[in-house]
Amino acid sequence: MPNIGPFELLVLAVIVIALLGVGLAAVRAGARPAGPLAWRSPGLLPPVSAELQHRVRELYADNKKIEAIKLIREQTGLGLKEAKDLAEALASGRPLPVAPGHARPDLASRVRELKAAGRGEQAVFLVRGETGMGQAEAERFVDAIDAVDVEGGEA
Repeated sequence: MPNIGPFELLVLAVIVIALLGVGLAAVRAGARPAGPLAWRSPGLLPPVSAELQHRVRELYADNKKIEAIKLIREQTGLGLKEAKDLAEALASGRPLPVAPGHARPDLASRVRELKAAGRGEQAVFLVRGETGMGQAEAERFVDAIDAVDVEGGEA
């Protein structure tokens, strides 16, 4: 085995550092930003807190649409179009948007499914997150859904 002196070790260290630097730069240039969207399936929104929904509605009411879209982008990592669509939906009271082909059941159906699985607290959390309701109001909503069976008749 050949002897490696201090000079050779220094040269090897410089080469390794240079390669790591180039590799890191390449990864950064081609990588998507990590964060709230790293886990997300296409067409599905990241979690949108009731607080964010409320703040966006306030900004729209104050005619500060750009600030509302910026806030959504900062807190969710969404792109410009997705953030704009979300802001408009929140401001108008429409359901949160989803991509074509990724439609989901309405809120009441999802609440029924959660309650049938014994996950009532999660149903309340879902209602609060999607509507901006307070705890008591969301609990009343979930309780009212319980009185109707899946076909829509009385239980």
